[in-house]
Amino acid sequence: MTQRAPGRLFVVLGDQLDPATPAFADFDPARDVLWMAEVDEEARHVPSHRARIAIFLSAMRHFRDAQRSLGRSLIYRSLGAESETSLATALSRDLERTPYESVICVQPGEWRVEQALRQATLSAGRSLEIREDPHFLCTPRAFADWAEGRKELRLEYFYRMMRRETGLLMEGDTPAGGAWNFDSANRGSFGKQGPGMLPSPASFPPDERTREVLELVEQRFPDHPGDLSQFDWPVSRTQALVALEDFIAKRLTNFGQYQDAMWTGEPWLYHSRISASLNLHLLHPREVCEAAERAWRSGDAPIEAVEGFIRQVLGWREYVRGLYWLRMPSYLEANALDAREALPAFYWDGDTPMRCLADSIGQTLRHGYAHHIQRLMVTGLYALLLGVEPRQVHEWYLAVYVDAVEWVELPNVLGMALFADGGVMASKPYAATGKYIDRMSNYCGHCRFKPDQSTGPQACPFTTLYWDFLDRHEERFTNHPRMALQVRNLRRLSSTVRESIRARASELRQGSVA
Repeated sequence: MTQRAPGRLFVVLGDQLDPATPAFADFDPARDVLWMAEVDEEARHVPSHRARIAIFLSAMRHFRDAQRSLGRSLIYRSLGAESETSLATALSRDLERTPYESVICVQPGEWRVEQALRQATLSAGRSLEIREDPHFLCTPRAFADWAEGRKELRLEYFYRMMRRETGLLMEGDTPAGGAWNFDSANRGSFGKQGPGMLPSPASFPPDERTREVLELVEQRFPDHPGDLSQFDWPVSRTQALVALEDFIAKRLTNFGQYQDAMWTGEPWLYHSRISASLNLHLLHPREVCEAAERAWRSGDAPIEAVEGFIRQVLGWREYVRGLYWLRMPSYLEANALDAREALPAFYWDGDTPMRCLADSIGQTLRHGYAHHIQRLMVTGLYALLLGVEPRQVHEWYLAVYVDAVEWVELPNVLGMALFADGGVMASKPYAATGKYIDRMSNYCGHCRFKPDQSTGPQACPFTTLYWDFLDRHEERFTNHPRMALQVRNLRRLSSTVRESIRARASELRQGSVA
């Protein structure tokens, strides 16, 4: 009688929930087993928003149930009285108890998690095979090859390469619509009249499994930030497809023109609400891009909307992931501007008289969501201008957004919002006065601060801190090709005004906003 070979343990992480992933195509149901674990560490290594914890746990449990219904063997460790505190500990103990000869997993979304898996398998004396993640269109190796020898890494050139390689929005060798991007058509604001009637996004009321998770999170993480009463996120492949179809049908048409706009009390506007589904691997980026491209080719959406959306998915999403794996683990410590201030306490409760920050943070705490301009040009901009230590800002973003996985969050925060990498990701700091926020939103109309004033009792903190930022970094940016004009504008200010700005900025850094 032939002795059956020991099986393999296939690790499925909480952001790798594709039920048909080709990475596990050789899974042998006769001897292999899927392994999943809910552990406290993944909720506590940053103080995760309760909705972020809930979306991961609910999606994991829906995936578990679907796999079991297919008859696949699965070891699942749930959060409970006897649950392990860390992923490495849980995996190590299960490997000690079982005969599995090796461990297989898809490339994790965090360098920290990859190290934990390596530690666990090494301590158990088992081999670990890390496979390419098929939910991306550019591998880390391919990105490194593209980056090698380049003096500067810029999205535009990477994006053009990806368009050519995938054929998305291409007419042979020519970009569809005659241009590589239509960014100039993607900067519209709503004006004083506001957005008018907005199409409500598809709703996903919690089912029994999700309600079970919400109750668990309320009980186990009562001191974590965020609200669960409005939890309404897709947590399965079926729901994610509904969310994608809903966006394409109802909001894609106007997404391009208004993707940068903001409006009080309107968290969704024309945005897709699918970033979490993409990052949980409930959707594949190619199917998302192809759905948008079909809308353009059928005449249902304009090229500027479709290209702007595809640029975010095929361009930024793939670009930041490549940059993350190229620069880690040292990227985590980047602080090119030597920013040392503490993150203001109001980032955790939204209690500030600055209406743009109060609205954006309040929305974040209610839903675990804010769109990219709220993140970059409101919460991110304030942290940049104030001079907050990048690691603290990174940990806040990783904690509070339901779509946050480190591979996407860290480069966007450190590289784009804070310029902490010194220009590796973005060619200039996204520094602006409060007038940018005034132009793109109605926040300033409800605020006692005036965006055109940098000094005095009504001075907008963003505007004061903008000039203070230039003042503090004047030497660095004097000859910068994209910042020199701003420095020259700074030098037109009188010494009296500059001193007044420094004094008020010092008060703001000490927490005095009133």
